[in-house]
Amino acid sequence: MDYSGGEPLSDAELEELALELPALALLRDFGRQVAEIPWFTELGTPLRGDTKTMGQAYLDALGFPDARPARISNWDDAIIAAESGDWNGGAWEAEEGLRASLSTDLLDVLSEEAFEIGFTYAASEAEPAVRTAAETAANIWGVEDMEIAIAAAGAAMQAVHGAALATAIGADEDHPFLLRLKLFEQGRWPIGVAGLTFNIF
Repeated sequence: MDYSGGEPLSDAELEELALELPALALLRDFGRQVAEIPWFTELGTPLRGDTKTMGQAYLDALGFPDARPARISNWDDAIIAAESGDWNGGAWEAEEGLRASLSTDLLDVLSEEAFEIGFTYAASEAEPAVRTAAETAANIWGVEDMEIAIAAAGAAMQAVHGAALATAIGADEDHPFLLRLKLFEQGRWPIGVAGLTFNIF
């Protein structure tokens, strides 16, 4: 649907727009909120009790209750964890399945155009803050290879996209994608699940 003006909207277009506005408003508000997250400010610090609880809640919601959160204490170990992660394993497949399911459900509510507008806005709000925060954190730690900062920023943007899907569809707050973003909100980098270990930097 073209929202840019021109010919008056038909009754069907008005009805479609009315259905789409709540989800678009949620994405607008979400985009503004994620720009304010204190990205990567607690990397390497000991895992607090609430971080462990949230990490375990994520694992439980994703379907991996036997796995446990574990602290990554420095960028060198973070690089190893990121490079050796089980990216085609069960946790990765579970997230991809959730992402596909949420996208399908959301396209029942939003047109493809509105979907693209909403998610482009959310990403454009988050990306500058995420990129700057990842580079700043890496510089503070004296990291020379900025590829790992790029990887961290990419992981954060993937989390933003998943959480945006969950937010727009009105998912419960214990949805895995919302819980994963909350770990980023605590200044961490939840790198991923390898075996029975959920690595959190």
